[in-house]
Amino acid sequence: MIRKVELGSGSHNGIFGNPAPLGLLGLSVSCAAVIPFSFGYGTNVAGFTTAGIYALTFGAFCQLFAGLMDFANKNSYGGTVFTAFSFNWFINAFFFLGAGYGLKPDHHILLAVESVLLVFFLFLTYGFGFFSKLFFYFLIDIDLLYICKVIKGLSGTTILEYPIAVFSIVLMLISIWLTLASLINPVSGKEIFKIGGPVFLAHRGRRFDWTVRRKIFEILYNFWRENAFKEIPLAEFEKRLKTGMAPKNVVPELFYLLEYGALSATYSDEKKSEIQSIRLTAAGIDLYEQLILKKYEF
Repeated sequence: MIRKVELGSGSHNGIFGNPAPLGLLGLSVSCAAVIPFSFGYGTNVAGFTTAGIYALTFGAFCQLFAGLMDFANKNSYGGTVFTAFSFNWFINAFFFLGAGYGLKPDHHILLAVESVLLVFFLFLTYGFGFFSKLFFYFLIDIDLLYICKVIKGLSGTTILEYPIAVFSIVLMLISIWLTLASLINPVSGKEIFKIGGPVFLAHRGRRFDWTVRRKIFEILYNFWRENAFKEIPLAEFEKRLKTGMAPKNVVPELFYLLEYGALSATYSDEKKSEIQSIRLTAAGIDLYEQLILKKYEF
């Protein structure tokens, strides 16, 4: 009977699926809805109402759902970011809906809030640097956008309208790219939409090195494909193992895998202290195919 090994399902193992694409999709659509204002379009009742509805549905609700799912998945970082962004879009939606009827937010309160948000975004930028380069640039764009907003609020200048529009467009484009990377890359099994590695490397405690154990399985699995359940002599196995690897005593690893049930062996003594030849068991084959070859992931 096949025993499915659960070490998480690929890149995600929470209660819900990865909620990031939903939140990013909502952000990209809501950005698209408000960008025309920066170029003088849609500044009427119909335009403000339309933008308000998109900001409410895509901007607020998509990111709220994404944040709550992240919290349920025990991801406090993503949950906090998406949920806070959703509240910001709720407020934006009310501003747009009110603007259609001549209601405007208080300038001083808006400036104070945007200044505080800028401080948070600066620290979040550092945090996103531990995820990937594109997420890091994504937050830098938000930082620049809010810097322009704060300077505009303090000085009253209109010269920053176009930089704000440009940063908003870049924010939308990066959101679209990240959404597609989150959706298409796992399905295709290829990094079609590249997001780059982390900018910063977090300090982690000592972790298990899977290099030798994975090589053991690889050698024995390939031998099984060619010779079925015939055992490979230990000398030949060690010769293949040393190819491209630093010398290491592999016997303790073999005895562990024998005890685990992943290997079967013939011994050269009655005490079973010296291995003569080894092979993968059916359980060992299944373990390798699940964890390395991902045979249950479609």
